[in-house]
Amino acid sequence: MTEADPHMTAIALPTARPTPFDPPVELGELSGSRPITRLSYPDGHLGWLVTSHALVREVLADKRFSARSELRHMPIEPSGEAGRPAPPGMFISTDPPVHTRYRHLLTGEFTVRRMRQLTERIEEVTRVHLDAMERQGPPADLVEAFTAPIPAVVICELLGVPEDERARFIAQGAMLSRADVSYEDRFAAYLAMQAHMKELVQAKRAAPSDDMLSGLTRSDLDDEELANIGFMLLGAGLDTTANMLALGTFALLRDPGQLALLRSGPERVEQVVEELLRYLSIVPFLVRTALEDLDLGGERVGAGETVTISLAAANRDPARFPDPDRLDVLRPAGGHVSFGHGVHQCLGQQLARVEMLAGYPALFARFPELRLAVEPGEVPLRTDMAIYGVHRLPVTWG
Repeated sequence: MTEADPHMTAIALPTARPTPFDPPVELGELSGSRPITRLSYPDGHLGWLVTSHALVREVLADKRFSARSELRHMPIEPSGEAGRPAPPGMFISTDPPVHTRYRHLLTGEFTVRRMRQLTERIEEVTRVHLDAMERQGPPADLVEAFTAPIPAVVICELLGVPEDERARFIAQGAMLSRADVSYEDRFAAYLAMQAHMKELVQAKRAAPSDDMLSGLTRSDLDDEELANIGFMLLGAGLDTTANMLALGTFALLRDPGQLALLRSGPERVEQVVEELLRYLSIVPFLVRTALEDLDLGGERVGAGETVTISLAAANRDPARFPDPDRLDVLRPAGGHVSFGHGVHQCLGQQLARVEMLAGYPALFARFPELRLAVEPGEVPLRTDMAIYGVHRLPVTWG
C-alpha cells in the first residue's frame, strides 16, 4: 500500500445525469479506472470517493469507518450539521454501541415475517388509491395520486399518527429532504416536527394503542429519543418508497419490453423490484469517516478523512453486474447495495419491498394503457433533493 499520491487531482462529486435513470458518467469511468479517488468537499475538506461495488461493501462493513454526524463532511453544499452530534435516538448517525442499543429495540418491528403480514393492508391501501385515481379520470399526477400517498398512509399507520395530523407531518418531512432550502429552514422544520412528535409520544404514553410508537413507550427510551426515532422512521418511510414507485414507473413506461415482463406473471415481480432498486439507486451516496489511518483499495486513508460511498456507481459496476447500464428484469435478483450494507443496512427495506411488490403490478393491471402525458424531457426530476426521483409524473390512459 502507498501513501496518497500528493499529485492526485481531487475532483468534486459528479452530479450531472445524462438521462433520468443513469448516474453521472464520470462515476462509471472512475469505477473502472480508479475506484478510490481524492474528493474535494465544499467546506474545504479533502477526502475520498469510492465507486466500485467491492470497495463500497468493504467500507460499509468496516468498523473503522464511522457514521457519526459530528465527524463527517458532506460532498454537496454544507448542511450546517458538521460538528453536530446526532440527537438522542437518531441512531443512523451513530456507531455501536449506541447504534446497537436503538437498532435492537426496533429490529423486531421490521422483520420479514411482520412486514409480509402487512401485505394485505398495503394491497388495500393501494387499491383505494387506484380506485380514486380511476374515478378522477385522466390525466393525473401519479406522484400525488398514487406513489406518495401509499407509503405515507402505511408508515403513519405503523407509527400511530392520527389521520388528522398526517398532512402536517408529511409537509414537514418534505421540507427536510429538500436540498434547495437553507439549513436554517430545514432545522426549523425539524424542530417543529420533533415538537409534534413529542406530543404524539406523550399521547401514546397516556393512551397506548396497537402501533409501533405505543410499543416503544414500554421501553426505557425517553420522550426525546422516541420523538427522534419516530421522526427518522417517518421521514425514511415517506420519501424513499414514494420515489422508487414513481421513478420505477417512469423507467418501465420508457422500456415496453421490461414492462411486458412485469406483466407476464407474478413470479417476475420480485425480480422487477430488485432490478429497479439496482438500476435507479435513488439514494445516490452515503458518507463515512475513517477513525484511524488505514489502507483502502491501494490508497492510504488518514484518520478523520471522510469517504463518500457512491451507491449509484457500485450498482452499475460492470465487475459485479454484466451490462450494468441496461435495465434487465431477468437479471438474477440481489447483490445491489441500494439499502446499504453492514450494521447500518436499511431497517425498513422489507417494508419498502412489500410496498413495491404490491404497487407496480396493481398499477399496471388497473391501467394497462398507462402512458406519459408529457414528453419524457418534461418530467421534472428531483435533482434538488437528497433522495432522487421525480417531482411529478403526469400520466394518462384509455
